[in-house]
Amino acid sequence: MQNDNAIWIYALIIVSGLLQAWGPPMNGALRVALVNPWLASLVSFLPIVALLACVFICLPHPLPGGKDIAAMPWWAPLGGVIGAFAVVAGLMFVDKVGAGAFAGLLITANFLMSLAIDRFGWFGMPVHELTGGRVLGAALMVGGIALITRS
Repeated sequence: MQNDNAIWIYALIIVSGLLQAWGPPMNGALRVALVNPWLASLVSFLPIVALLACVFICLPHPLPGGKDIAAMPWWAPLGGVIGAFAVVAGLMFVDKVGAGAFAGLLITANFLMSLAIDRFGWFGMPVHELTGGRVLGAALMVGGIALITRS
């Protein structure tokens, strides 16, 4: 990755992370307003589906071929369902534990699982060894979230 591209990529990832912190409190307010957590989940996802449908209509290419679809792992389309767990958890529990604790637990768990995915090359990811720095970083995150959730 070229250095100038890395700056933009990292900046967009950071902005995405900042914006992602807004989701659970917004979804929690939606659940309170709509009472039914499943209706709130559905309402939360409808704008996403509408936005992506509009983008796809405007930018329909490239499209997959039969070989692409046949080569796709069976689990590949389930990423959205897996991601919905975090949305529903935020919708139901952010007001009970607080935005900081919720985000900290979610991100720390995500980070720990991501280290395992990297280490073992799960889901077709390239293998990244579990170095001392990664282990130390994981330990610091676990320690940090332990402090945040105890306060």
